[in-house]
Order: sequence, then C-alpha cells, then structure tokens
Amino acid sequence: MTEFAAALSVGFFLDWFIGDPEGWWHPVRAVGWLIGALERLLRSLFPASKRGELAAGVVLALAVPAMTAAAAACFLRIMGALDPGLRFACSCVMCAWLLAARSLKTESMKVYRSLAARDLERARKELSMIVGRDTEGLTGEEITKAAVETVAENTSDGVIAPLCWMLILGPVGGFFYKSVNTMDSMVGYKNEQYLYFGRAAARLDDLVNWIPARLTALLMILAAWILPGFCGAQAWRIWMRDRKNHKSPNSAQAEAACAGALGVQLAGDARYFGRLVKKPTIGDSLRLIEREDIVRANQLMYMVSVLALCGGLGLTLLISKLGLTMP
Repeated sequence: MTEFAAALSVGFFLDWFIGDPEGWWHPVRAVGWLIGALERLLRSLFPASKRGELAAGVVLALAVPAMTAAAAACFLRIMGALDPGLRFACSCVMCAWLLAARSLKTESMKVYRSLAARDLERARKELSMIVGRDTEGLTGEEITKAAVETVAENTSDGVIAPLCWMLILGPVGGFFYKSVNTMDSMVGYKNEQYLYFGRAAARLDDLVNWIPARLTALLMILAAWILPGFCGAQAWRIWMRDRKNHKSPNSAQAEAACAGALGVQLAGDARYFGRLVKKPTIGDSLRLIEREDIVRANQLMYMVSVLALCGGLGLTLLISKLGLTMP
C-alpha cells in the first residue's frame, strides 16, 4: 500500500468519526480568502468589460489551484524534512480535511431534525447553509427535496472527487481539487457579477469533476442494489434517462441515480438571487418525497464512500503487485 493510500485510509476514518467540528479552523477558509483577495486584485487590474473579465477569470482559475497545490506540497516537504512520520501524520489530517462525508451528514440532518420538529423557518435557515438557492418561502416538501439533492450532488463534489484526486496525487492533489471546487462555489455563478469573470472557474470545475461525477453515479447504483429498501434497477434506469437534465455536465449524474434509487422526483424550478430558474425534473414521482429520504440519501452517500475507498485501495494494491509505478 502506498503512502498516499495509507494516509487516505486514516483520513477517511478521521472524517467518518470526527468530521469538522464547529469552531475548528479549516484550510478552505484560507483558500476562500485567497480567492477573494485575488478577485479584488484582478478586477482592479483588468478592464470591466466582457473581454477583461474573461481574461481576469482565466488568471484566477490558473493561479488559485497552482498556489494552493504549491502551498500544500511545500508544507509536506518541510514536514518530511523534519521527520517522515510527521509528514505522514500531517497527510492523514489533510486527507480528513478534504473529505466532507461527516459534515454533509451533520448539516443535512439539521434540516431533517427541524422538519421533524415542524419548524419550517429553522429548516429553511439550516438549508440555506448547504444550498445555493433561495430558501425563503419553501414548503416542507421543497426543503426536503433540496436537502436530498445537495446530499446526492455533494457525494460527488465533497467525497468521491477529492478521494479520487488524493488516490492519484495525495493531499496535494486533494487540495488542488478543493481549491477548484471552492473557486466554483464562490465565483462560478451565471449572474451579472460573475457571468464572465467566473466562467473559467466553472469550466475547470466541470473538467476536474467529469470522471468522479460519473463514477459516483455508478457507485450509487451499485449501493442501491446492495442496501435494503432501495431500487438498483430504477436507479440505473433514471440515471440513463435523466443524467443530462442539468446545464452542468456533472450535477445531474448523482442526482439521477439517487432519485431512481429512492423512487422520487428531484430538481425542477428553483429561485436563485431572487430570480426563478427553469430547470427540468429528475426522476419519476413514484411516491411523495418525505423527510426520511434525507436519512436514506445519507445512507447511500456513506455506502458509496465505502465502495469508492475499497475499490481505490484494491486498485492501488493491484497496481503495486503488478510492479507498475504509483506515488
């Protein structure tokens, strides 16, 4: 087993049992600060025109991942120079930072508990912390649907994608990916402010997530076959039919598999920054969605995570036994 795979294994279980406790510092904050600082600098250097904002956005999309990956690599090199064991310990913590399974479950279950207490106002507030859409005025059913959607989509963005990048390039690869994903979440909007400036970041995010999104969907279909109470055949059918029902090439992949596995309908129209955005639905409404579907979506997410880790470690061991080069 390579050092990358070993560190990822430890980090996976650190995230599983500890996650990101509230109040603890997280390196994504530093990445977010870097993105904000560079945005202000680039907007002051480039003209406020379509061409100028596109150019500034390209510089941002190149600079942020490069600087983040370089910082992670330098940090690990320094730790390794002090002691190899210290480098490994830091790698484990960095891997745990980059995985979001526990945080995703924690935050989505806050929505679940508010719904169970029939406190819609609090449920909307908790939901607003994990989705980009407007949450004011959402019904209980709409809140539940949005929570299930974000668990499904972030199974790819927050768990499987960083896991894939860490298996290949270790924590440095994970931080490269996390910086791209964070950049997209901050500037990758199609509104007046970021339509041109954030375009390069959004395209880069699509690229780095292309394979992980499809892998997540396939693993979710497999998980639906394994776990009781889910329908693998329906997950496959809906994925094949609805996986392109989104403007993003990646977002509908896991959502389609999840909708099929649960037998519910997801997506549809939503409001962003006060504007109604028309979106196609995903899945068939074989039954009404219910708050327990948030719990079920998290069960799928954890099973997908375990399948991905086991598959990745197995592939790493196989490649090592075949004598091929691995990090």
